[in-house]
Amino acid sequence: MTESFRRLVRNFRPEIGDWPIFLKGCGILALFAWFFYRSLLAGILLSPLLIPFYFKEKKELKRKHSRELGIQFRDAILSVSTNQRAGYSVENAFGEALSDMVLLYGKNSLIVRELTRIVKGLKNNVTLEKLLNDLGERSGNPDVEEFAQVFAVAKRSGGNMTQMIADTVGVIGERLTVENEIDVLLSAKRMEARIMDVVPFFIIGYVGLTSPGFFDVLYHNLTGIAVMSGCLGVWLFAWLLSEKIIAVEV
Repeated sequence: MTESFRRLVRNFRPEIGDWPIFLKGCGILALFAWFFYRSLLAGILLSPLLIPFYFKEKKELKRKHSRELGIQFRDAILSVSTNQRAGYSVENAFGEALSDMVLLYGKNSLIVRELTRIVKGLKNNVTLEKLLNDLGERSGNPDVEEFAQVFAVAKRSGGNMTQMIADTVGVIGERLTVENEIDVLLSAKRMEARIMDVVPFFIIGYVGLTSPGFFDVLYHNLTGIAVMSGCLGVWLFAWLLSEKIIAVEV
């Protein structure tokens, strides 16, 4: 067991809401056990793979939530800027932005939950700088983190908050535009990668159905297990390589 895998095991802290990830992982393991080994025992022996799979899925889920929050945060800050120009203080502008985001994204959206936390914090005399900094740390979104830092500096130095927020909206908007353009360019490649991931399983399944017994020599013997384990290793390497190639961050 490598040191990196030991570290994953030590940090393995599943939550109650993570059961869809485990169901997906178990389904993939069952697929591997059937296509590569024709054995339930193989699925049990491969079960440690659920740990790195869990962390990868959690990281991907966090990335999606962070990006979704970033898009919604841009609209929230735009609403704050508009409310400030209408004469609201910056704290009250966030309260008005909450009402706007409820209409735009719904009560259960990420930004509404975060703005609700901010409004409640303001009512409990927590400073807006601290609330925004907390949001930036929890979200992991660089736009939110940078906004919190710039806001804190502008607040302490007495800068033009209205102009600062308006400039921030522009910067976030440009960044999101670049991300969307990259997503469009990579969407076809992502689809191709997903197709290539499942092609080997379709080939094995098709040959197995049309020519029963054709692959029997590869199962339930040491040579066949070694060959199929090598095939599984090659597939996993190709999958990891394709994931790395299409994972582009702005």
